[in-house]
Amino acid sequence: MSQVDQAVAVRDGEELDASAVDRFMKQAVANLQGEPVIRQYPGGASNLTYQVDYGSRSFVLRRPPFGKIARSAHDMLREARVMAALKPVYGYVPEIVATCDDHSVLGCNFYVMQRIEGVILRQDFPADLAMPAEDVRTLCTNVIDKLVELHKVDAEAAGLNHLGKGDGYVQRQIRGWSERFLKARTGDVGDFATVMQWLNDKMPDDVAQVVIHNDYRFDNVVLNPDNPFEVIGVLDWEMATIGDPLMDLGNSLAYWVQADDEAPFKMLRRQPTHQPGMLTRDKVVTYYAQKSERKIANFDFYEVYGLFRLAVIVQQIYTRYYHGQTADKRFAMFGQAANYLQMRCEKLISKSSL
Repeated sequence: MSQVDQAVAVRDGEELDASAVDRFMKQAVANLQGEPVIRQYPGGASNLTYQVDYGSRSFVLRRPPFGKIARSAHDMLREARVMAALKPVYGYVPEIVATCDDHSVLGCNFYVMQRIEGVILRQDFPADLAMPAEDVRTLCTNVIDKLVELHKVDAEAAGLNHLGKGDGYVQRQIRGWSERFLKARTGDVGDFATVMQWLNDKMPDDVAQVVIHNDYRFDNVVLNPDNPFEVIGVLDWEMATIGDPLMDLGNSLAYWVQADDEAPFKMLRRQPTHQPGMLTRDKVVTYYAQKSERKIANFDFYEVYGLFRLAVIVQQIYTRYYHGQTADKRFAMFGQAANYLQMRCEKLISKSSL
């Protein structure tokens, strides 16, 4: 049995009011006994995720970050609604236990879900999960299969059609992320002008309108500790919507750092996609095309888009640090990361046949 992912001590400045959590939990869940033990998950740089334990009963609480946040970002109640609707048709979604829109409890909207006990792969494989390359490949393709499976969900049957705005998803994303970058830009970060112009000029039509996760990566996937090839949970549904599946794949591959990448990109690695046996980004695209039965003539646009979107997310987080709205030292280098991602986008553009 592989080691189950565990929360750790809560970071300074991100503590929850334990008595308020306790009152809320005992109103929402029957037969809870004792006082809650609250710990925090170390992963993630956006929403904050806590483990709340009452003896052997374990829950997960999700709330927005502290400090000033964008008005449309970190919508916890929307995330909970999407998860509740998806759960019957995509069983890897955690069960929602309760939601809260009363800011007198924790000062924000939040929700509580059942904890899925399992293995979460972060930067590297845990020592007790070392496996040969052929097994790594099996795990890799199993994880990709769950993204393909999500893209085949019947959105209408799940009651999620209202999340979409119809055709024009690609265009809305390029416009929206460009606007977000301009609002979040700080003086020590490049202007991304070449990247935004290229994306605007090269936009393809939408290939489909399906349920997309929008942040699908290894550290948002939970594996069975008794069979680490089996995906038993998919987490972090904040940005899920109805949209273009190739845009979703581009978002995922922005995090896919492979063994032969240059050193600055390797420094950004958050998942073990460099391990022998993992597919390269090109092979992921080929595998996805085969399994999804979608023709992908040229993936350049989606790859650059994914990296640009990641740069905007990084920059939005860095802006909060830059202006003193968070003291989390992890974010101090995010401006440099945004600058590197601009350079990487520009290099891809220079080689593109589009």
